[in-house]
Amino acid sequence: MSSIQNICVYCGSQPGNDTAYLKAARQLGEAMGKAGMGLVYGGGAKGIMGAVADSVLASGGKVTGIIPQFLIAKESSAQSLTRLSETLVTENMHERKHLMFERSDAFVALPGGIGTLEEIIEIMTWAQLGRHEKPIVFANVGGFWDPLLALLDHMRSEGFIHTQSRVRPLVIDRAEDIVPTLRARHPHDGRAEGAAAVIDRL
Repeated sequence: MSSIQNICVYCGSQPGNDTAYLKAARQLGEAMGKAGMGLVYGGGAKGIMGAVADSVLASGGKVTGIIPQFLIAKESSAQSLTRLSETLVTENMHERKHLMFERSDAFVALPGGIGTLEEIIEIMTWAQLGRHEKPIVFANVGGFWDPLLALLDHMRSEGFIHTQSRVRPLVIDRAEDIVPTLRARHPHDGRAEGAAAVIDRL
């Protein structure tokens, strides 16, 4: 895999109940912009989605929003989409997810709801099936992803995660550690270097 140029960020279209979630989104976006990494995301202007996009743009980075036509009125607007570096409007969710995958070199899951969960789990499934070797990161802000990580550990211990060497998401507690970790990561061995907050759990 070549160096990481674009990061796909999955996250909530709501701000959540903890201000730490929006803070983490802004920290990640700022770090991406300053590092020259582009953002690929769902195109929303609200909640955590809007916060990470605004921070990337404010830090000089490029943002690609990919959104189905039917979601524009709900999560964004024609006006807000024009502020992005690039906007792709798809016919459906399947086309959106495929484009997000193709445009990205790594995937990060910030806190979010069932849509965020579905997207990051699909990316993990594709890795397990050998369809890609791109880095996958859980931004475990305030332990948000702990219940899911416990479930994944349970699945593994019960023998349901096969070829687990292909499914090794990085769990990073601090948003500011995500970009340095991805930049330091060796392109082929699936592990991170030099980030104490990283836990390789699977």
